[in-house]
Amino acid sequence: MMAEISKARRVVVKVGSALLVDSATGTLKRAWLQSLVADLAALKSADKDILLVSSGAVALGRGALGLKTGVLRLEESQAAAAVGQVRLAQAYVDAFHAHGLEAAQILLTLEDSEERRRYLNARETLRTLLSLRAVPVINENDTVATAEIRFGDNDRLAARVAEMAEADCLVLLSDIDGLYTANPARDANARHIPEVRNITPEIEAMAEGPASIMSRGGMESKIVAAKIATAAGASVIIANGHVLHPLRALDGDAKRTVFVPHVSPQAARKRWIAGGLSVSGSLVIDDGAERALLSGKSLLPAGVTSVDGRFERGDVVSVRAANGRELARGLVAYNADEAKRLIGRRTAEIENILGYRGRDEIIHRDDLAVTAIPTS
Repeated sequence: MMAEISKARRVVVKVGSALLVDSATGTLKRAWLQSLVADLAALKSADKDILLVSSGAVALGRGALGLKTGVLRLEESQAAAAVGQVRLAQAYVDAFHAHGLEAAQILLTLEDSEERRRYLNARETLRTLLSLRAVPVINENDTVATAEIRFGDNDRLAARVAEMAEADCLVLLSDIDGLYTANPARDANARHIPEVRNITPEIEAMAEGPASIMSRGGMESKIVAAKIATAAGASVIIANGHVLHPLRALDGDAKRTVFVPHVSPQAARKRWIAGGLSVSGSLVIDDGAERALLSGKSLLPAGVTSVDGRFERGDVVSVRAANGRELARGLVAYNADEAKRLIGRRTAEIENILGYRGRDEIIHRDDLAVTAIPTS
């Protein structure tokens, strides 16, 4: 297993339409899909969390509906996605069941990764599925997405999923075996680049658009995806997917380009929470909660003594000691009115107080970044 995947705790794999769907017949390449799932099952057996971002719904649907070749109108694309998504999901269910694994379908739009409450909902669903050892199979929700609310390609979607899931590694299986100094189909002198440590303007200038009529991305979108994912702490691998068992092929000498992150996923997330978002309110906590928080634990309602500000679930709040000193910042699991009702209460009381079973923590430790300077 190549080093970046071997060291990873959580891996996102993205596959494109050109790998999954035969362009001549519009039908699924089942042998290829089954070989990919066998590779994913092997990673799962190595105790890794796996998330799959899969294109192919529109390409499958247009074949089933007999839609003409070329660019589809928006309503045709959405209709094709509606038909193709059912077929694609069933194919994955069957393939994963052969390895004793459950597949789960998740359809996202750009808004789900940018609007914080929707982001938190999607992230919690992913976390829960992974904790239950299911494999989330994710695609853009093409049946409802319009130009204004779409990712535009699944490379960027995969990068956002890697960010959302705090993945250590993102594998983009492509039509090409990595980044070249120029398009190798047009320039015989193009050189393959095995590793990228910094995405400079020179690196970005090497990219071109889609190579396939079924693709929405291309190397340009993959470099954008690599910028997003490496900033979130994930290594990114671009490799040729046009072989059976495409992940197993990476164990050998198959060409690939690796983009190297400079932080861990956890450190990137904490930095984003601590300094990348504006604060909407504050929670004051008691001494016991302060000790727990500074030792790396979550913040429970029982430790909160007062709530200030107007905030919604998913907003950033400042966590303060009784003397007003800021201790941390975090993404709060309840809105301001709910938080006030939970002040000093035990976790077991949440459902009776609010009328629904919410999170045990008012801020989970994964959503909490300590900002206080340690005192001696």
